[in-house]
Amino acid sequence: MNTDTALLTAAKRLPERTVERLSEYRRMLLECLKQGKTHIYSHELASMHGITAVQVRRDLMLIGFSSDTKKGYDVEVLIDFIGTILDSSAGLNVGVIGMGNLAQAVTHYFNGKRSKLRITAAFDVDPGKVGHTVAGVPCYHMETFAETARRLDIRIVILTSPSSVAAGMVEPITEAGIRGVLNFTSTPLNFPDDIYVEDYDIITLLEKVAYFSKGDFSDSVAVQD
Repeated sequence: MNTDTALLTAAKRLPERTVERLSEYRRMLLECLKQGKTHIYSHELASMHGITAVQVRRDLMLIGFSSDTKKGYDVEVLIDFIGTILDSSAGLNVGVIGMGNLAQAVTHYFNGKRSKLRITAAFDVDPGKVGHTVAGVPCYHMETFAETARRLDIRIVILTSPSSVAAGMVEPITEAGIRGVLNFTSTPLNFPDDIYVEDYDIITLLEKVAYFSKGDFSDSVAVQD
């Protein structure tokens, strides 16, 4: 493992799919560690994710990780190494906008899963939600968003507000200095280029699954573009 190479690689922007796979690798490696597995080969990790061992090795080479042992990759070392690439050293605080059923489910599920990512505040306009907590996360009125986001050093927001008001969230999110948005609404939003946005449209994804599940195809494997 070449630390200097890793630091240089970490300073570069990795391909989005590589970042996604690194997260998936770490999640599976954590499960392996719980089961007492100390080492893993690239072909084992690949089979767990339905990809090739070449792809696994390519992803790990991109972040400067290698292993000289014939026993495969050291699971605990690889977990920690991926963490140096994906995680911020000081951690990042996350806010949730729109505390409906989806947001509450996400908050309950996610908090505690990653030590370097913490949902620290929620925001809504419903008086019945403001002032209450969900999974230990306090809910503030949306009117206080900019001030609260700065005070709590929130860098990322999960947007789950109704699609009808989603466009109105762009300005306050931008003005609050947010750097990343996970958009669960079905509305495409135009943020400045320096804000990273990931759209998660569950309707589109479900319709995609339905399309490939209709049974109208001789080959059920979706073509990757």
